[in-house]
Amino acid sequence: MNLSTRGFLKAAATLALALFALAPAASLAQAATDTDQWIHIRVTSRDAKGEVVRINVPIEMAEKVLPAINKDRLHDGKVRIESGQVKDVDLRAILDAVRTAKDGEYVTVQSNENNVRVSKSNGMLYIIVTDKEHVKKAAAKEDSAKGEKASAPVESKVEIKVPIKVVDALLSAGKDELDLVAALRALSAHGDTELVTVKDAENDVHIWIDSKNSTE
Repeated sequence: MNLSTRGFLKAAATLALALFALAPAASLAQAATDTDQWIHIRVTSRDAKGEVVRINVPIEMAEKVLPAINKDRLHDGKVRIESGQVKDVDLRAILDAVRTAKDGEYVTVQSNENNVRVSKSNGMLYIIVTDKEHVKKAAAKEDSAKGEKASAPVESKVEIKVPIKVVDALLSAGKDELDLVAALRALSAHGDTELVTVKDAENDVHIWIDSKNSTE
């Protein structure tokens, strides 16, 4: 994986982290009313057991709980961007450039390892990362199975969809930080929307917001 591709993968991972950071508040989810906007996280295992994990968190409650969580990079409702982890990409500069630019496809990286696409359309930022290396490893494992039939390789794909107003809110924090609480408020004002989907050989992950207090 070259430095450029690795940088965009880390940028995408950082955005996903800002959404997954809501999970610790799940145990308090029943405290809100049915009319609140909720953020939903559903993880479906692809193994034989087919286990499903569902997390439903009222956004209004998460806005109050997040500032009370201080662990690792998360503090006071903000997530710190470690310079060493995105040293080859200035995440804030990229987000700010996309935020102020016209609609279009800004980044397209196609390699033997990954495909990365960053675009903007109708007030939404899209980041799509496809991991080809995972398929190669799965195929190699099948070849080494010595006649044993292995499961078909599954392409690993991450899709992130973020309203530009949420990007504005994320960037409202200080240098090297993203403001999660401000982003939550912007999400709540935006209405129902898909946020993140992840598909790989082990799990399917789906993150979205709507006014329902449960997942399907």
